[in-house]
Amino acid sequence: MSPFELTTFINTTANAIACNMSDDELNLLSTVFSQLGDTLATISVQRSI
Repeated sequence: MSPFELTTFINTTANAIACNMSDDELNLLSTVFSQLGDTLATISVQRSI
């Protein structure tokens, strides 16, 4: 998958999710995904040490 295809996929997915959620639900979900990304980055760095 090219970088352009990946960003298009992410954007399309975000729009599809946002259509079916309230603002409060979106805020919670964005926080969950941010924490998930941070945790995955921590695991990746820890593995490389």
